[in-house]
Amino acid sequence: MTRYIIRRLIGAIPTLFVISVVIYGIVLLSPGGPTARFEQNPKITAAALEAFKHRWGLDQPWFVQYCRWVGVCNPDGQGLGVFISNHGLPNFLPGFLGGGDNGVLHLDMGISSTTGTPVMDVIAERFPRTLVLAGTSLVLWMVLAFITGVTAAVKRYSKVDGAITVFNYVAYSFPTFWLGLLLIIIFSAQLGWFPAGGMWDSRNGQIFASQAWWDALFRDPLFTIGDLVRHLTLPVVTLVAVSVAGDSRFIRAAMIDALRQDFVRTARAKGVSERRVVFRHALRNALLPVVTNIGLEIPFLFAGAIATETVFSWPGMGAQFITSIGQYDYPVVMGISVITAVLVVASNLLADVVYAIVDPRISYG
Repeated sequence: MTRYIIRRLIGAIPTLFVISVVIYGIVLLSPGGPTARFEQNPKITAAALEAFKHRWGLDQPWFVQYCRWVGVCNPDGQGLGVFISNHGLPNFLPGFLGGGDNGVLHLDMGISSTTGTPVMDVIAERFPRTLVLAGTSLVLWMVLAFITGVTAAVKRYSKVDGAITVFNYVAYSFPTFWLGLLLIIIFSAQLGWFPAGGMWDSRNGQIFASQAWWDALFRDPLFTIGDLVRHLTLPVVTLVAVSVAGDSRFIRAAMIDALRQDFVRTARAKGVSERRVVFRHALRNALLPVVTNIGLEIPFLFAGAIATETVFSWPGMGAQFITSIGQYDYPVVMGISVITAVLVVASNLLADVVYAIVDPRISYG
């Protein structure tokens, strides 16, 4: 298993390289570019615009810009760009080995062109907020998906199965943003049970995870946690409803297929209890395709659930991603995209490891 994980980690390097090239290429070809907000301002002179391009290295060839962003070039462009342009190996090696301390490879995503804040600081501030939303949603989503999926499979074609199926089809047909707006109208605007958006009550002035918030948590934990739960409820319900609707049907299909296998009939013929047959034999064999599906969905959930965070003004990575696109803040856009790509690769590796845990017959030796 250890050798397999090491091979997968090594194999992830070219994958992440290709992804980084695609991310940078998309941003490079995007309409307007980083200077779009200045070009529309008549007060910005051509000299100021050129100074901005030079400050951010936008006046250099694209491959030099890319290698500076990755971190294999010095700030003056010496390194991989010189190798590509001059094909000089002696020029390439010193630049590559001495590429400075900037770039993605050095965990430096650059500087936000809007606020002047390091991109990693922006992500570090937003990620815990998304982690709270995505983590809570993930736990509830998996628990409810397994409960409803297994129940529907065991009681297939019954009224319970029919009710779960109807709910799943209705919930899955709802667009996420539309369901979020509907919940806001009903439970916030009309009933007033929950706040319409945000993560904390602005009247308290306690920004999540700030020193004031931690002080309030130790001083009055029930009130502080209750305020967080009130703001969490509607976005979590939005994410969970749509996710459970799809995965419940998936788990139901996998369970029905497992319950029809010969080993299940053999276990029942031996007098094994129905509960043990369902959870010890059928469910464990039905987990493999389910693990694959969950492994693909987790990174996108933790990447920010963009529509949900935007609808509920949740100050996480998803909302920051949309805001940065509108502000042409491409360093932040690329930073969040890279984090998402790493989560996708890590989730696929985690899913493969879980395969061997769930099914001992699988060996990566």
